[in-house]
Amino acid sequence: MRSKVSIVRCDDYSLSRECVAEALSLIGGLKPLISEGDRVLLKPNVLAGRKPEEAVTTHPSIVSAVCELVKEAGGVPVVGDGSGMTHPGATAEAFKVSGIEEVAEIHNVELINFQTAGYVEIGVVDSAHFPKLYISKAIMDADMIISLPKLKTHELTYYTGAVKNMFGALPLSTRKEMHLLADRKLFGEAVVDLYSVAKPHLAVMDAVVGMEGNGPSRGTPVKTGLIMASYDCVSLDVIASGIIGLDPMKVPTTVAALERGMGVKSPDVVGADLDDVKMKYKSSSGGLLFNMPKPVTRFFGRYFEMRPKIDTSICVLCGACAMNCSVHAIEEIDDHLEINRKKCIMCYCCRELCPANAVEIEKSLLAKIITTAKR
Repeated sequence: MRSKVSIVRCDDYSLSRECVAEALSLIGGLKPLISEGDRVLLKPNVLAGRKPEEAVTTHPSIVSAVCELVKEAGGVPVVGDGSGMTHPGATAEAFKVSGIEEVAEIHNVELINFQTAGYVEIGVVDSAHFPKLYISKAIMDADMIISLPKLKTHELTYYTGAVKNMFGALPLSTRKEMHLLADRKLFGEAVVDLYSVAKPHLAVMDAVVGMEGNGPSRGTPVKTGLIMASYDCVSLDVIASGIIGLDPMKVPTTVAALERGMGVKSPDVVGADLDDVKMKYKSSSGGLLFNMPKPVTRFFGRYFEMRPKIDTSICVLCGACAMNCSVHAIEEIDDHLEINRKKCIMCYCCRELCPANAVEIEKSLLAKIITTAKR
């Protein structure tokens, strides 16, 4: 059966519930996907602690709508993500500021912070760059995954959508490794390594207000007035990127996925007429990282570090950090605990869960310079 992508006009977030329901009905709905009692993970884009109107994160009304529809279909929705910011507490902050925490409370659904929920190691068959990856345990525990991306341009991949949205399932150390490939094609292949083992069963895209220019966080909100849905994330990305004036075959994540037999280049489109909804987004400037020579990018990237470190003068040796460390990087040395730098994946779980607040952040000189300049 050919991939199908639905497009529904949605001029205002007050209409999210009915527009999401229509978009899903056009492709076959939720019933074929969900069995009674299934744990359904909703994965929005919660990149940073930004307000809904800034168009950086998936709008909370979209998350709310999908929560309701999953419940109606007999599933048990849970919501989870991991922020892209490097400071501890970033995901919790992003959930709160974006309005998604409030949605979880209203619907009485579990809200999962990928940083503290733990990670599991997964083998990647026929990988391009990462034969093994640590992936959020929440992904592996779900019976079904729904990607809820925001339609945005992107400095690295030109466009970010349903496939790239799964990037939040990785710990920050792996995200850094992928960025240090310092090549758009290679980076796209690395993201598809992840996508191949963390593939959503459905994607519902928030394109009511998208972001153009220097996305995913420094661009400009632009009213687009659409909700899109598909059982296939790659096909959705093909259509969505084309709508905003990009050649889908220049989006590295899309190309990498198609080359590995995922998705189709020409899916069926249902709902609104494709030609009627097209508009031209301003493209990104490319981003500092990918405008520098690769050796320079890799050199500076290796020296940017923000690592957790246990303050032994405060530590009460309760063991909470060691018990919750997914990679067993916290070791007892003589009469104190230390973090093994080679094992640490920089998820900051130890800092988040320490009852004595004994885990501090040790910044490299480059990290100190950059983070100070951003204040």
